[in-house]
Amino acid sequence: MDITKCFGLLLFVFAVDCNPGPLADIVVDRYELPKVCAREVQTEDFIRYHFNGTFYEDGKRFDSSYERGKAFVSQVGLGKLITGMDRGLQGMCVNERRRITVPPHLAYGSVGTGGLIPPDATLVYDILLLDIWNPKDKVQIRTISKPGICRRTTAVSDFIRYHYNGTLLTGEAFDSSHSRNTTYDTYLGQGDIIEGMDEGLQGMCVGERRIIIVPPFLAYGETGHGTTIPPQATLVFEVLLVDVFNPKDDVTAEVREMPKNCTRRTVTGDYIRYHYNGTFQDGTFFDSSYQRNKTYNTYIGMGYVIHGMDKALQGLCIGEKRRIIIPPHMAYGEKGAGNLIPGSAVLIFDVHVIDFHNPKDSVEIRVTHKPQECNMTSEADDLIHYRYNCSLMDGTLLYSSDQFDSPSVTTLGASKVIMGLEEGLKGMCVGERREVVVPPHWGHGEEGAVGVPGSAVLLFELELVQLQKGVPEGFMFVWLGEIPNPLFNALDLNGDKEVPLQEFSEFIKLQVKEGKGRLRPGVDIEGVVKDMFDNQDQNKDGRIVEDELKIKDDESEQVRRDEL
Repeated sequence: MDITKCFGLLLFVFAVDCNPGPLADIVVDRYELPKVCAREVQTEDFIRYHFNGTFYEDGKRFDSSYERGKAFVSQVGLGKLITGMDRGLQGMCVNERRRITVPPHLAYGSVGTGGLIPPDATLVYDILLLDIWNPKDKVQIRTISKPGICRRTTAVSDFIRYHYNGTLLTGEAFDSSHSRNTTYDTYLGQGDIIEGMDEGLQGMCVGERRIIIVPPFLAYGETGHGTTIPPQATLVFEVLLVDVFNPKDDVTAEVREMPKNCTRRTVTGDYIRYHYNGTFQDGTFFDSSYQRNKTYNTYIGMGYVIHGMDKALQGLCIGEKRRIIIPPHMAYGEKGAGNLIPGSAVLIFDVHVIDFHNPKDSVEIRVTHKPQECNMTSEADDLIHYRYNCSLMDGTLLYSSDQFDSPSVTTLGASKVIMGLEEGLKGMCVGERREVVVPPHWGHGEEGAVGVPGSAVLLFELELVQLQKGVPEGFMFVWLGEIPNPLFNALDLNGDKEVPLQEFSEFIKLQVKEGKGRLRPGVDIEGVVKDMFDNQDQNKDGRIVEDELKIKDDESEQVRRDEL
């Protein structure tokens, strides 16, 4: 017979027929107590407990919730139990074990019950209390820890991701997201989870830990859930909030560091190089360009990166540092990205802009110093000596002429330096200083060079130290004024109608000294003069006669130039 079914019937019998037993009152033996007792049983509380019922006289068992495989549930102090139990259960703690000895007049009296319990029987109950709740209970929230900074708290209609350990009041585990190694993801306040959790998860910060205690009527109630949550069970959740966003959220950006001078900001179509650290809202790291020692390079606003990043990269300055927060519907959505980014994850990028450019950019020249006197400026074919520092736009020094004993030397127009540097060196006076910004398509392009990253914008600090005017490609000497007429007579210094190498050399050097002509700079003078002589000495007899002398014209320059 089910003793729980006859309690209510026999209480009435007890009320009208009470025969005292050998004991005047109940005897309570609290033989096992929990270390912590958060709450004690009081009148009107509901409790869930296991018991073994035996007779006091012979120890014979007359009932057991264990044998039925189901804990007993009842309300205390309102006459729903025999009087001895109503009294004996008062003040009990969850996980407490006590033995309650009930005399007949506080049990089933002189009548007993249906052959199961004889008249005047003293009963002994071994009780294990599993649960306590009250109809007036509310969800209990206990904050374990909270982050120092809380940008937002959870609210109705938010989507959250959290980890939890779920236990009954006894501490028995029934579920854990940690064991599955995946967060529990849900909307708040839309009935997708039990009512008590819907309430208990509101107002949390990412990184916050809470204990949420949910009474049965705000959890799974009388039915329980599966085989792990019994009916009328209070549930205890230890929760860690990992992520929160709202479907209406947009990308947000927080400027962490702004350069002093920002003359230009990124726009759609620009190509940007930046470093980043990628984390989730709880601070968990998922990716970093710094670890790869290589910037992330991409076009802006053209769909090459996630939509949120495409949007967030607009309006940045070179050298700027920003924190960018991207909701999942503007990142990798519900599916996530492989094993790296879980579904519905908010992404946080700490970005440092190294440089950016536009494919339409030209070389940018800023004159920082110009001497008062500037009689001539550099142009194609000139031999120049210059000092330089070459840096990335974040200030990282790549190369410097100061590393060498003397300034760098080049001939403009000879394609001996990158196009952008050559452009920046044109039109300079000796002593002039410039800052020249060279976009990659005027520099080392997408592939870069030794020590120069691919697609890098370069900053050159230039100073022109020396300038030697040059001669056009293919020429070794040019006249700066009128050519002597007749030329052979001018060459024939001694008038003997023939010009040997020594006489030819004396004449050319004299023209250079008097400023009437110019040799190709930067080369061996004797070698150039010898080459010029050999070009005129057609029969190779070591002498030039008047019939051998030829003049080379370059009509495209509209200036007569000679190899002499």
